[in-house]
Amino acid sequence: MARLSRHPVAEPVRAPEREASSHLALRAYATFVMFSALAYSWWYNLLGAVGASILVAAVVVATLAIWIPSLARRRGPRAFEWRRLPWAALAYATLALASLAWSQWPAATAITWFVLAGFTVQGIFLADMLSWGELIRGLEVALRWIVGGSFVFEAWVALVVRHPIMPNFFAVEGEPDPHWYWVRGHLFDSFLLGDRIQGIVGNANLLGMLLVIALIVFGVRLRVGIVNRLPGEILAARIAWIALAAWLLVRAGSATTFVAAAVAAGVLAIALLMRRQTTPHGRTVVYSVFTALALVLVVVVIVGYDRIVAMLGRSEGLTGRDDIWRDVLGRAAEHPILGGGFSSPWVPWDPAFAGWIVDHDITVFQAHNMWIDAFFQLGALGVVVVAAVYGSAVWRTWFFAVDRPRWDAFADRPFSPLALAPLLILWALLAQGLTESNPIMLWGWMLVVMFTTKIKLSPVLTHPDRHAEIGTPGARRGAPRTASPAVAPES
Repeated sequence: MARLSRHPVAEPVRAPEREASSHLALRAYATFVMFSALAYSWWYNLLGAVGASILVAAVVVATLAIWIPSLARRRGPRAFEWRRLPWAALAYATLALASLAWSQWPAATAITWFVLAGFTVQGIFLADMLSWGELIRGLEVALRWIVGGSFVFEAWVALVVRHPIMPNFFAVEGEPDPHWYWVRGHLFDSFLLGDRIQGIVGNANLLGMLLVIALIVFGVRLRVGIVNRLPGEILAARIAWIALAAWLLVRAGSATTFVAAAVAAGVLAIALLMRRQTTPHGRTVVYSVFTALALVLVVVVIVGYDRIVAMLGRSEGLTGRDDIWRDVLGRAAEHPILGGGFSSPWVPWDPAFAGWIVDHDITVFQAHNMWIDAFFQLGALGVVVVAAVYGSAVWRTWFFAVDRPRWDAFADRPFSPLALAPLLILWALLAQGLTESNPIMLWGWMLVVMFTTKIKLSPVLTHPDRHAEIGTPGARRGAPRTASPAVAPES
């Protein structure tokens, strides 16, 4: 007969620890920070330059008010590890500040450096205060706001307003250049092939890139839900968000983002194949094969460049970008070592940039290539520092994604789908950087700083159990849980 033992072999069942209200508020605020960074042009178009600047400054001040007391309260093992700061990114910010000494446009340098510093602070703050599960979950919610908001906004303009609207809802006489419009209301003109939509951010290329990042994050979160066997209605909702983001991506019609999506998909395939390798020889074979394929792809792109850009619906000059690059490189050659001075983005009302390069009656505020922009602003030294930032980020995110998590003697811990998100987002940014400068400014810079810092602070991401899914205290700061339930390895 079985007897009740006074010496149980397992811990008694108990309810999971509840989230503290203060931490729930922190997560909500972090989501707002991510949304405000990713959709910065929404605030610009809604509030104007002055209003958006006040909002950005207020958010940075609020972040410091939350973060500094938290840092001061930590002691012992919970203290912030300053040596794990993203030193390459901080070196870039320092070089940008130092360029005040030789800047050809010192006012623009000072203004935009504070913007760079603000986004850098936000990236480190988010990496320090949130667990990996909370970080990806917050990014998912912020991107849902952008995806859902863009759909609703475009539908409202198309069905209710029935005419294009200008930024800040200004009214203008006559028929302005279509590129001036915030939203044109083309959402329902066609299901797939039609005039491009711009979403709440007011720019088809920017919207397309945010949708690529949304597809990465939504896909990773869907896989987490499948692994955790979440209810069917939750998985169905996540699939619906993926479908909506994919449709809007097609309607945005950005060739750059199509290329970025293809690059991310290719990197995903390689990373998943690497996860299946169990021997060093297997990994060497994968590295060799895909290095050869990458070289072949580069040759194909060079040889068939004209046909490829034609298939993407663009001209050989990538819609005038070659003319911009020629002008920027010509001016950059005047200061090849240290550059003309930091300014990301270019300040369009500064005399150094006003009317210099004009496209559709709008002063261009970037070089449309992150490497050319870095060379123009900070010279060859700036290019080297940016290469160090992205080189270290590529290295860390790659092994973070393809190496099994290891915090004890066991080497068979399951992979986490969340570990793929930083890698794929980074490569999407690198692809975007060929025709845009976003990866070295504003939200693109914040994401690079955030992921680099987080990997340095929490280099081990435990498997995607329910703690990581909902972000409970047990999952904070990437702390491993050796007693967590087992799940099937992610492949």
